[in-house]
Amino acid sequence: FEDTIEVLSSLQRPKKIVIHGSDGQLYPFLCKSQDDLRVDSRCLDFCHLFNKCLKKNSETRRRQLNIRTYAVYPINERCGLIEWLPNLCTFRSLVTKFYRQRSSNFSEVSNREIKVYGNSKDKTKETRYNDFLKLLAFHQPAVFHQYFFAAYPDPNRWYISRMNFVRSTAVMSMIGYIMGLGDRHCENILIDTCTGETVHVDFNCLFNKGLTFEIPEKVPFRLTHNIVDGMGTLGVEGVFRKTCEIILHLIRNERELLVSVLKTFIYDPLVEWKSATREEVANMKKQQIEGGEVVNMKAQTHVRNILERVRGYCTDELTGKRVVLPLSVEGQVDHLIQQATSNELLCQMFIGWAAYL
Repeated sequence: FEDTIEVLSSLQRPKKIVIHGSDGQLYPFLCKSQDDLRVDSRCLDFCHLFNKCLKKNSETRRRQLNIRTYAVYPINERCGLIEWLPNLCTFRSLVTKFYRQRSSNFSEVSNREIKVYGNSKDKTKETRYNDFLKLLAFHQPAVFHQYFFAAYPDPNRWYISRMNFVRSTAVMSMIGYIMGLGDRHCENILIDTCTGETVHVDFNCLFNKGLTFEIPEKVPFRLTHNIVDGMGTLGVEGVFRKTCEIILHLIRNERELLVSVLKTFIYDPLVEWKSATREEVANMKKQQIEGGEVVNMKAQTHVRNILERVRGYCTDELTGKRVVLPLSVEGQVDHLIQQATSNELLCQMFIGWAAYL
């Protein structure tokens, strides 16, 4: 181990340590406490498996599609080690940098507008929608395309990095939707400054857990105006939409293999016991006493919901109505893009999610 550590400024004060490997290399890790990393580890196992599916498929292999993963080592239910990936910046830091370049008093005015919008949670939907449009107007035009111009002045590198961004965003949008991954705020989406790829962190909010929050997360994935701006002139059309369709086709073709991995949550006695109701815990204990197999009923519901999403059944979050017949891959992708970019849904997001960026 290195003699010194770096203490980060976030809430739990995680520590960055550096380990000397037997091969002579240095391996930085993040020591994180007060957080259960077992779910992150299981989710990344699923991503590793899906990467193998991406390599086997000719369409995805030709486009070099993959999910950026990293090592997670849970020590117990309250702490663990996370591999420290170099050359990563949060989406928020990159976007706000260019907003500040455009306006010297950006932070002051932005905080004032955010405060007005944040205080509107008890107001009517129409008022909240109008407040969101005012906040969104202040953050117009979008600036994320400027990052690619500034970071990759060579035309070839600019094109490749932007393509990497679009494709990696599409892959994680579809995978995240199928797994019900939420909490995709601006600090949980990182950008590799060397390749332009997106890297997602913090997989604790799985299986549509975001819908159970005090302020429910109703959008399927993050596709705000700055994310779309980084995709270039075509926006969500072209490469993004086509990549989403290819990934969803692959998920449907490999659904038995992928769902079998996700089903391990059903038989894991360590997952979500604390969040189960008293009745559910009592049933689990009864099954255990009787010598039967202990099944987490909540996990069974999660897997059933995943299967429905894979088969093309969707819910319109604006109306709360579920489609009667399953959608085609193209229809499902179109529906998800419309939901993810809907200002009517984005205005209902928690202020910390920063739907205006």
